[in-house]
Amino acid sequence: MGRLDAVSFRQISQILEVTDRLGLSREAVEIPLDPASPGLVRKLPNGKLEIVVDADQPFEQWLTAVEPTIVKVAEA
Repeated sequence: MGRLDAVSFRQISQILEVTDRLGLSREAVEIPLDPASPGLVRKLPNGKLEIVVDADQPFEQWLTAVEPTIVKVAEA
């Protein structure tokens, strides 16, 4: 599988399912449509959580692996 060029609506929905389950408000989460390598999770100056999908990992694998990072950054 090749590099991910754009984050789909379906993938955004899957990420939001994770953040919903973790109790994070959708208003507090930003998911850019452009993936990056490496992907990242960080808290923005405005307090929102930015979740950038990794362009080089298979999406399902990345989503499973990123959940602990989302929890860690959200709690920081």
